[in-house]
Amino acid sequence: MNTGQPSFLKIIRAPFLTSIISPLIIGTLIVCSITSRFEILNFVVVFIMGVCLHVATNVYNDIYDTLQGTDKVNIHRNEFSGGSGVIVDQPELLPAMFKIARYSLIIAFIACVVLFLRVNEGIRIYIIFLYVLSAFFSKYYTAAPVKLAYRGWGEISVWFAFGPMAILIAAVSQNVGFHPAVVVAMPITGISTLSILLIGQMIDLDADRETGKWGVAVRCGNTTTVWIYIIVQLVLCTNIVLLTISYLKHGWPVLVCLLPYVFLLPRIISILLHNTNNTENLKTAARLNVLLHLMFSFLCISGLAFMFIG
Repeated sequence: MNTGQPSFLKIIRAPFLTSIISPLIIGTLIVCSITSRFEILNFVVVFIMGVCLHVATNVYNDIYDTLQGTDKVNIHRNEFSGGSGVIVDQPELLPAMFKIARYSLIIAFIACVVLFLRVNEGIRIYIIFLYVLSAFFSKYYTAAPVKLAYRGWGEISVWFAFGPMAILIAAVSQNVGFHPAVVVAMPITGISTLSILLIGQMIDLDADRETGKWGVAVRCGNTTTVWIYIIVQLVLCTNIVLLTISYLKHGWPVLVCLLPYVFLLPRIISILLHNTNNTENLKTAARLNVLLHLMFSFLCISGLAFMFIG
Protein backbone atom coordinates (compact mmCIF):
# COMPACT_ATOMS: atom_id res chain seq x y z
CA MET A 1 0.00 0.00 0.00
CA ASN A 2 1.38 3.37 -1.00
CA THR A 3 1.62 5.64 2.03
CA GLY A 4 3.43 8.57 0.40
CA GLN A 5 6.97 8.91 -0.81
CA PRO A 6 9.41 8.18 2.05
CA SER A 7 12.20 10.67 2.61
CA PHE A 8 15.71 9.88 1.46
CA LEU A 9 16.85 10.00 5.09
CA LYS A 10 14.33 7.28 5.97
CA ILE A 11 15.43 5.12 3.05
CA ILE A 12 19.08 5.23 4.12
CA ARG A 13 18.14 4.95 7.83
CA ALA A 14 20.12 8.11 8.57
CA PRO A 15 19.96 7.99 12.41
CA PHE A 16 21.99 4.77 12.38
CA LEU A 17 24.84 6.46 10.50
CA THR A 18 26.16 7.55 13.90
CA SER A 19 27.49 3.99 14.18
CA ILE A 20 30.11 4.77 11.52
CA ILE A 21 30.51 8.50 12.09
CA SER A 22 31.48 7.94 15.73
CA PRO A 23 34.41 5.51 15.16
CA LEU A 24 35.72 7.57 12.25
CA ILE A 25 35.93 10.65 14.46
CA ILE A 26 37.18 8.74 17.50
CA GLY A 27 39.88 6.93 15.52
CA THR A 28 40.99 10.18 13.93
CA LEU A 29 41.17 12.04 17.25
CA ILE A 30 43.14 9.24 18.92
CA VAL A 31 45.76 9.48 16.19
CA CYS A 32 45.75 13.28 16.30
CA SER A 33 46.33 13.22 20.04
CA ILE A 34 49.36 11.01 19.42
CA THR A 35 50.87 12.79 16.41
CA SER A 36 49.62 16.36 17.08
CA ARG A 37 48.69 16.57 13.39
CA PHE A 38 45.35 16.59 11.59
CA GLU A 39 45.05 15.80 7.88
CA ILE A 40 41.70 17.50 7.32
CA LEU A 41 41.29 16.59 3.63
CA ASN A 42 42.06 12.95 4.38
CA PHE A 43 39.46 13.01 7.13
CA VAL A 44 36.82 14.40 4.76
CA VAL A 45 37.62 11.69 2.22
CA VAL A 46 37.51 8.82 4.74
CA PHE A 47 34.30 10.29 6.19
CA ILE A 48 32.64 10.17 2.76
CA MET A 49 33.95 6.66 2.19
CA GLY A 50 32.68 5.38 5.53
CA VAL A 51 29.27 7.01 5.36
CA CYS A 52 28.65 5.78 1.81
CA LEU A 53 29.61 2.23 2.76
CA HIS A 54 27.22 2.38 5.69
CA VAL A 55 24.42 3.76 3.50
CA ALA A 56 24.95 0.84 1.12
CA THR A 57 24.83 -1.55 4.09
CA ASN A 58 21.59 -0.10 5.45
CA VAL A 59 19.84 -0.14 2.09
CA TYR A 60 21.03 -3.62 1.10
CA ASN A 61 19.90 -4.94 4.50
CA ASP A 62 16.42 -3.54 3.94
CA ILE A 63 16.31 -4.96 0.43
CA TYR A 64 17.35 -8.50 1.30
CA ASP A 65 15.55 -8.74 4.63
CA THR A 66 12.39 -7.83 2.73
CA LEU A 67 13.01 -10.17 -0.21
CA GLN A 68 13.79 -13.02 2.17
CA GLY A 69 10.65 -12.37 4.21
CA THR A 70 12.03 -11.15 7.55
CA ASP A 71 10.71 -7.59 7.33
CA LYS A 72 7.38 -8.76 5.92
CA VAL A 73 6.54 -10.94 8.92
CA ASN A 74 7.96 -8.60 11.55
CA ILE A 75 5.00 -7.08 13.41
CA HIS A 76 7.26 -5.40 15.99
CA ARG A 77 9.15 -3.08 13.62
CA ASN A 78 10.14 0.17 15.32
CA GLU A 79 12.66 2.97 14.99
CA PHE A 80 15.35 0.91 16.73
CA SER A 81 14.96 -2.48 15.03
CA GLY A 82 13.27 -4.33 12.20
CA GLY A 83 14.41 -2.26 9.21
CA SER A 84 12.77 0.78 7.68
CA GLY A 85 9.84 -1.10 6.14
CA VAL A 86 10.09 1.09 3.04
CA ILE A 87 9.91 -1.77 0.53
CA VAL A 88 7.27 -3.61 2.54
CA ASP A 89 5.01 -0.57 2.23
CA GLN A 90 6.07 0.42 -1.30
CA PRO A 91 7.54 -2.47 -3.32
CA GLU A 92 7.85 -0.22 -6.39
CA LEU A 93 10.81 1.50 -4.68
CA LEU A 94 12.97 -1.63 -4.92
CA PRO A 95 14.81 -0.58 -8.15
CA ALA A 96 15.51 2.88 -6.71
CA MET A 97 16.91 1.36 -3.53
CA PHE A 98 19.22 -0.91 -5.52
CA LYS A 99 20.50 2.21 -7.30
CA ILE A 100 21.11 4.01 -4.01
CA ALA A 101 23.09 1.06 -2.65
CA ARG A 102 25.16 0.66 -5.81
CA TYR A 103 25.88 4.37 -6.25
CA SER A 104 26.91 4.54 -2.59
CA LEU A 105 29.47 1.79 -3.18
CA ILE A 106 30.75 3.60 -6.26
CA ILE A 107 31.18 6.89 -4.39
CA ALA A 108 32.90 5.02 -1.57
CA PHE A 109 35.25 3.42 -4.11
CA ILE A 110 36.15 6.83 -5.58
CA ALA A 111 36.89 8.09 -2.07
CA CYS A 112 38.97 4.95 -1.49
CA VAL A 113 41.09 5.72 -4.59
CA VAL A 114 41.62 9.33 -3.49
CA LEU A 115 42.64 8.21 0.00
CA PHE A 116 44.94 5.55 -1.47
CA LEU A 117 46.82 8.26 -3.37
CA ARG A 118 47.12 10.54 -0.34
CA VAL A 119 48.54 8.22 2.33
CA ASN A 120 52.01 6.81 2.76
CA GLU A 121 52.86 3.87 0.50
CA GLY A 122 53.55 1.53 3.40
CA ILE A 123 49.95 1.58 4.63
CA ARG A 124 48.07 1.79 1.33
CA ILE A 125 47.36 -1.95 1.35
CA TYR A 126 45.12 -1.43 4.40
CA ILE A 127 42.85 0.89 2.43
CA ILE A 128 42.31 -1.67 -0.33
CA PHE A 129 41.68 -4.49 2.14
CA LEU A 130 39.26 -2.46 4.26
CA TYR A 131 37.25 -1.20 1.29
CA VAL A 132 36.88 -4.66 -0.24
CA LEU A 133 35.88 -6.22 3.09
CA SER A 134 33.45 -3.38 3.87
CA ALA A 135 31.81 -3.63 0.46
CA PHE A 136 31.48 -7.40 0.96
CA PHE A 137 29.87 -6.92 4.37
CA SER A 138 27.53 -4.22 3.07
CA LYS A 139 25.80 -6.60 0.66
CA TYR A 140 26.39 -10.07 2.01
CA TYR A 141 25.45 -9.33 5.59
CA THR A 142 21.96 -10.35 4.42
CA ALA A 143 22.25 -11.21 0.70
CA ALA A 144 22.48 -14.77 -0.62
CA PRO A 145 24.46 -16.92 -0.95
CA VAL A 146 26.55 -15.75 2.04
CA LYS A 147 23.85 -14.25 4.33
CA LEU A 148 26.14 -13.66 7.31
CA ALA A 149 23.30 -12.54 9.58
CA TYR A 150 21.33 -15.70 8.74
CA ARG A 151 24.22 -18.05 9.49
CA GLY A 152 25.27 -16.83 12.94
CA TRP A 153 28.01 -14.43 11.81
CA GLY A 154 26.02 -11.21 12.04
CA GLU A 155 27.22 -10.13 15.48
CA ILE A 156 30.88 -10.72 14.66
CA SER A 157 30.68 -8.85 11.36
CA VAL A 158 28.87 -5.88 12.95
CA TRP A 159 31.44 -5.64 15.74
CA PHE A 160 34.33 -5.99 13.30
CA ALA A 161 33.00 -3.45 10.78
CA PHE A 162 32.08 -0.71 13.26
CA GLY A 163 34.98 -1.38 15.62
CA PRO A 164 38.37 -2.57 14.35
CA MET A 165 37.78 -1.80 10.67
CA ALA A 166 36.35 1.69 11.21
CA ILE A 167 38.96 2.72 13.78
CA LEU A 168 41.79 1.40 11.59
CA ILE A 169 40.67 3.15 8.40
CA ALA A 170 40.39 6.42 10.36
CA ALA A 171 43.93 5.94 11.67
CA VAL A 172 45.28 5.04 8.25
CA SER A 173 43.71 8.18 6.79
CA GLN A 174 45.97 10.11 9.18
CA ASN A 175 49.02 8.06 8.07
CA VAL A 176 49.14 5.86 11.17
CA GLY A 177 48.78 2.09 11.18
CA PHE A 178 48.70 -0.37 14.08
CA HIS A 179 49.83 2.00 16.84
CA PRO A 180 49.23 0.44 20.31
CA ALA A 181 46.60 3.06 21.19
CA VAL A 182 44.78 2.38 17.92
CA VAL A 183 44.83 -1.38 18.53
CA VAL A 184 43.47 -1.02 22.07
CA ALA A 185 40.73 1.36 20.85
CA MET A 186 39.59 -0.93 18.03
CA PRO A 187 36.96 -2.97 19.93
CA ILE A 188 35.18 -0.07 21.65
CA THR A 189 32.87 1.45 19.05
CA GLY A 190 32.04 -1.96 17.60
CA ILE A 191 30.85 -3.11 21.02
CA SER A 192 28.65 -0.02 21.36
CA THR A 193 27.01 -0.76 18.01
CA LEU A 194 26.75 -4.48 18.82
CA SER A 195 24.73 -3.63 21.94
CA ILE A 196 22.08 -2.02 19.71
CA LEU A 197 21.96 -5.14 17.53
CA LEU A 198 21.55 -7.46 20.52
CA ILE A 199 18.47 -5.70 21.90
CA GLY A 200 17.08 -5.38 18.37
CA GLN A 201 17.39 -9.14 17.97
CA MET A 202 15.43 -9.66 21.18
CA ILE A 203 12.60 -7.53 19.79
CA ASP A 204 12.72 -9.23 16.37
CA LEU A 205 13.02 -12.75 17.80
CA ASP A 206 9.79 -14.19 16.37
CA ALA A 207 10.31 -12.79 12.87
CA ASP A 208 13.97 -13.85 12.79
CA ARG A 209 13.13 -17.38 13.97
CA GLU A 210 10.35 -17.76 11.39
CA THR A 211 12.63 -16.76 8.48
CA GLY A 212 15.79 -18.54 9.63
CA LYS A 213 17.82 -15.48 10.65
CA TRP A 214 20.04 -17.15 13.23
CA GLY A 215 21.21 -14.32 15.44
CA VAL A 216 22.22 -14.75 19.07
CA ALA A 217 18.66 -14.28 20.35
CA VAL A 218 17.29 -17.03 18.08
CA ARG A 219 20.12 -19.42 18.87
CA CYS A 220 20.39 -18.81 22.61
CA GLY A 221 17.12 -17.20 23.68
CA ASN A 222 16.44 -13.75 25.07
CA THR A 223 17.57 -14.50 28.62
CA THR A 224 21.04 -15.53 27.51
CA THR A 225 21.15 -12.57 25.13
CA VAL A 226 20.58 -10.22 28.07
CA TRP A 227 23.63 -11.62 29.83
CA ILE A 228 25.68 -11.35 26.66
CA TYR A 229 24.56 -7.71 26.43
CA ILE A 230 25.67 -7.08 30.03
CA ILE A 231 29.05 -8.71 29.44
CA VAL A 232 29.83 -6.75 26.26
CA GLN A 233 28.88 -3.45 27.92
CA LEU A 234 31.17 -4.20 30.87
CA VAL A 235 33.95 -5.11 28.42
CA LEU A 236 33.44 -1.75 26.71
CA CYS A 237 33.78 0.14 30.00
CA THR A 238 36.92 -1.83 30.89
CA ASN A 239 38.34 -1.16 27.43
CA ILE A 240 37.82 2.60 27.86
CA VAL A 241 39.58 2.62 31.22
CA LEU A 242 42.51 0.60 29.81
CA LEU A 243 42.85 2.89 26.80
CA THR A 244 42.68 6.05 28.89
CA ILE A 245 45.06 5.02 31.67
CA SER A 246 47.65 3.06 29.71
CA TYR A 247 47.76 4.39 26.16
CA LEU A 248 46.60 8.02 26.07
CA LYS A 249 48.83 10.64 27.63
CA HIS A 250 46.72 12.96 29.79
CA GLY A 251 43.69 10.96 28.67
CA TRP A 252 41.56 11.54 31.75
CA PRO A 253 38.98 13.73 29.89
CA VAL A 254 37.94 10.65 27.91
CA LEU A 255 36.67 8.97 31.08
CA VAL A 256 33.70 11.35 31.05
CA CYS A 257 32.17 9.09 28.37
CA LEU A 258 31.48 6.50 31.07
CA LEU A 259 29.03 8.78 32.90
CA PRO A 260 26.05 7.67 30.76
CA TYR A 261 26.82 4.10 31.78
CA VAL A 262 26.53 5.06 35.44
CA PHE A 263 23.09 6.61 34.96
CA LEU A 264 21.53 4.59 32.11
CA LEU A 265 23.04 1.11 32.04
CA PRO A 266 21.54 -0.11 35.38
CA ARG A 267 18.08 0.96 34.21
CA ILE A 268 18.49 -0.76 30.84
CA ILE A 269 19.70 -3.96 32.48
CA SER A 270 16.78 -3.94 34.92
CA ILE A 271 14.27 -3.61 32.07
CA LEU A 272 15.93 -6.38 30.09
CA LEU A 273 16.16 -8.81 33.01
CA HIS A 274 12.50 -8.38 33.97
CA ASN A 275 11.01 -8.18 30.47
CA THR A 276 12.76 -10.74 28.28
CA ASN A 277 9.49 -11.61 26.53
CA ASN A 278 7.70 -8.25 26.77
CA THR A 279 8.25 -6.65 23.38
CA GLU A 280 6.94 -3.20 24.30
CA ASN A 281 9.22 -2.94 27.33
CA LEU A 282 12.13 -4.23 25.25
CA LYS A 283 11.49 -1.31 22.88
CA THR A 284 11.87 1.03 25.86
CA ALA A 285 15.21 -0.61 26.66
CA ALA A 286 16.23 -0.26 23.01
CA ARG A 287 15.41 3.45 23.05
CA LEU A 288 17.46 3.97 26.22
CA ASN A 289 20.31 1.93 24.78
CA VAL A 290 20.43 4.06 21.63
CA LEU A 291 20.50 7.13 23.90
CA LEU A 292 23.37 5.51 25.82
CA HIS A 293 25.21 4.87 22.55
CA LEU A 294 24.75 8.48 21.40
CA MET A 295 25.77 10.03 24.72
CA PHE A 296 28.79 7.75 25.01
CA SER A 297 29.90 8.59 21.47
CA PHE A 298 29.44 12.35 21.96
CA LEU A 299 31.29 12.44 25.28
CA CYS A 300 34.11 10.21 24.01
CA ILE A 301 34.59 12.50 21.01
CA SER A 302 34.41 15.56 23.26
CA GLY A 303 37.03 14.15 25.64
CA LEU A 304 39.39 13.26 22.80
CA ALA A 305 38.89 16.66 21.16
CA PHE A 306 39.68 18.36 24.49
CA MET A 307 42.90 16.33 24.69
CA PHE A 308 43.92 17.26 21.14
CA ILE A 309 43.09 20.96 21.43
CA GLY A 310 44.54 21.23 24.91
